[in-house]
Amino acid sequence: MSLDSARAAAAARPGSAAAAALRGSRDARYGDCMATVDLNCDLGEGFGAWAIGDDAALLGLVTSANVACGFHAGDPQIMLATCRLAAERGVAIGAHVAYRDLHGFGRRPMPVTPDELFADVVYQLGALRAAAAAAGTRVSYVKPHGALYNVAVRDAVQADAVARACAAVDPRLALLALPGSELLRAASAHGLVPVAETFADRAFQPDGTLVPRARPGSVLHDPDEIAARVVRLVTEGRVTAIDGSELAVDARSVCVHGDTPDAVAIAARVRAELTAAGVELRAFA
Repeated sequence: MSLDSARAAAAARPGSAAAAALRGSRDARYGDCMATVDLNCDLGEGFGAWAIGDDAALLGLVTSANVACGFHAGDPQIMLATCRLAAERGVAIGAHVAYRDLHGFGRRPMPVTPDELFADVVYQLGALRAAAAAAGTRVSYVKPHGALYNVAVRDAVQADAVARACAAVDPRLALLALPGSELLRAASAHGLVPVAETFADRAFQPDGTLVPRARPGSVLHDPDEIAARVVRLVTEGRVTAIDGSELAVDARSVCVHGDTPDAVAIAARVRAELTAAGVELRAFA
């Protein structure tokens, strides 16, 4: 292993002396930065014999894990195994709740009533809380997945159903979503902790929402480009939208998708560049 690789691996352990030393010798390109940010990732998204992403590697890089709860992906064994590994690595666990859509990986809007959505979120959150308890840890936040996320950031009725379900199960939970979204407004209304996030590997529309995956350029793939973008997001609070306009972003967490090709390389590069910029990576919950 090279010296650079060894230093990067050591810095991936948040509390290590090497991490502190690396922060102390941060890259001069970034000046003096005292920011703190969470790095979250969608994990546990296999099903049965099918695996998606390298969860073990990603859990060595991120600080929060959005664990699939069985509706868009995941099954009891995968949920328990993911919670156990997250607990071992000291990674915070969030419930990645979704529409009931295994076939479409939760990326298709579903015509559900608020009462149906409330029950579905309660069910998924209860299942993951049990898996986390069996693994000696806990669920500390909720982040909707895919189509549910994209609908609920705009739709106050669906956002309210999600937040109401979370509060009914555990009012101490945080709810993770885009800044200024209906989800964060609903979280506040129901006494949850609203936490704003941004995305490392997704393009933004001029209004700050995500570019739909069906559009060209919606998903970014180059680790260096993504890492530079994230450092700017975290240290300057700005990002360039898909039309070239500039957006102001105030977020406490950055998401890297675990099912993206080269997700491990992207997460590693993002972590390394944030550390070089003097940013401390720490779970928000």
